[in-house]
Amino acid sequence: MADENGSNLKQFTDGIVNNNPVLVQLLGMCPMLAITNSVANALVMGAAATFVVVMSNTITSLLRNLIKPHVRILIFTLTIATFVTIADFLLKAFVYDVAMKLGPFIPLIIVNCMIICRAEVVAIRNGLARSLADAFGIGIGFTFALLILGVIRELLGAGTWTFPFPIPGIAPEGFIQIMPSSFADNGHNWVIMVLPPGAFLTLGVVIGVVNWIRSKSEGGA
Repeated sequence: MADENGSNLKQFTDGIVNNNPVLVQLLGMCPMLAITNSVANALVMGAAATFVVVMSNTITSLLRNLIKPHVRILIFTLTIATFVTIADFLLKAFVYDVAMKLGPFIPLIIVNCMIICRAEVVAIRNGLARSLADAFGIGIGFTFALLILGVIRELLGAGTWTFPFPIPGIAPEGFIQIMPSSFADNGHNWVIMVLPPGAFLTLGVVIGVVNWIRSKSEGGA
């Protein structure tokens, strides 16, 4: 049991660090580049994707002995589509403004290769515990990557960090003014950072830093 628990823990941590779906595997690039112009967008997209991958892995793992190989991709897609629809309705009910800003990128989770990859590589071949460890690790890793870009791009582009809803004591109005209000008013902000080119530039720098850290770590080991 100790080995199994240790294996599950490693499966979880690998999804966040060593096999991060975005920064290492380079999956899910579409939302990474399109919606990370604010912290709020990153958090909501990350939460939606995490919910979908957890539920998809759960259903796939529980039904793995009943799913025939030749229809498995169809089953994966229908399962993912079901939970994406649920996530879309929930977001529109509780964080409507952010859901509207994300537009079609929530429904596009259906074709996110990160999620179907976890069903194919892990959930269809392993029990529930391992599948859930993988799903939570991948979901948190995806959210973490989105959040890194959201924090950097919104800070440099607008001088603020916004959130999906007000946070008492931290962001009672739903945002934190990191830079002085004159930062954007005087044109000191980098407008490019909240535009598509800013996403490419920031992602390239972040992936470069991650690869440098990984190479140093592997060299030291």
